[in-house]
Amino acid sequence: MTGAPGTAGPAGGEPGGLAGVPAAGATLRLRDRVLGPDHPVVMAVVNRTPDSFYAPARYDEAGADAAVARAEEEGADIVDLGGVRAGRGPRVEPDEELARVIPLVERVRRRHPGLLVSVDTWRSSVARAAALAGADLVNDTWAGHDPELVAVAAEHGMGVVCSHTGGARPRTDPFRVAYPHGPGSDAPDPLDGVVDDVVATLAAAARRAVDLGIDPASVLVDPTHDFGKNTWHSLHLVRRTSALVALGYPVLMAFSRKDFVGETLGLPTEERLEGTLAATAVAAWLGARVFRAHDVRATRRTLDMVAAIRADRAPEHAVRGLA
Repeated sequence: MTGAPGTAGPAGGEPGGLAGVPAAGATLRLRDRVLGPDHPVVMAVVNRTPDSFYAPARYDEAGADAAVARAEEEGADIVDLGGVRAGRGPRVEPDEELARVIPLVERVRRRHPGLLVSVDTWRSSVARAAALAGADLVNDTWAGHDPELVAVAAEHGMGVVCSHTGGARPRTDPFRVAYPHGPGSDAPDPLDGVVDDVVATLAAAARRAVDLGIDPASVLVDPTHDFGKNTWHSLHLVRRTSALVALGYPVLMAFSRKDFVGETLGLPTEERLEGTLAATAVAAWLGARVFRAHDVRATRRTLDMVAAIRADRAPEHAVRGLA
């Protein structure tokens, strides 16, 4: 089931309120927490990995605890805890991933009851342990590679992120990927082939999650920039965010400091903040709801400003010209 642009979708999306303002994205609900269009959602990246592509995000045990505390202070709503680098690198066995992530989930749940906890994994065994430790969301960045993962999320009342990788296997890089138009397609832009593939894949994955019993408002859809895509594909998916919002589920954008930002601007990882925030502002304006970010404070401020321009939220303090 999908919602037409500008209408409420299955997860409770709101129609646009002002002329010229795109429709608001769907409300996000994880367990007893409800986050509507007036509250853009920041998902802070906290990796227990020694080889993360972004060096400042490589945390040991003590560093991860400090990073979670800092993320909450800077305005994060969710912390996304990961134990395996997404890209190529040394193999990490399930037991090692569990050892890196599950004690951290337990500490966050105990010390930061106001934070929602996500675990970034494609393994159902890790998802099950995370659920028992108190996690609220499974961020499956490898598009159902383990078909049991979504069933684990449903069994334990967790939300799930449905992603798109174009069929790529975990921890592989894209090579000469192409998304041709289907037979009889009248899409005006040659790059719309990737949009069609992403929308179809995410719609099917979200339907499966809902059919298994997951609340539609707890099913996030993520076009998964860079995964199974080149830079042209990723840029086009940002400009076509509205096609994803029209599915009616909360849209997650995870493009913090990614390669498509670096290749577009010709910048290394450590200099990609401004490009990331520009993409964040565009996607938020078009109705994306959740943003996975290394730079929490900057992302929080960017999203709150866009929400105010959209008239989804009021200014914090507005007295200019009134007093």
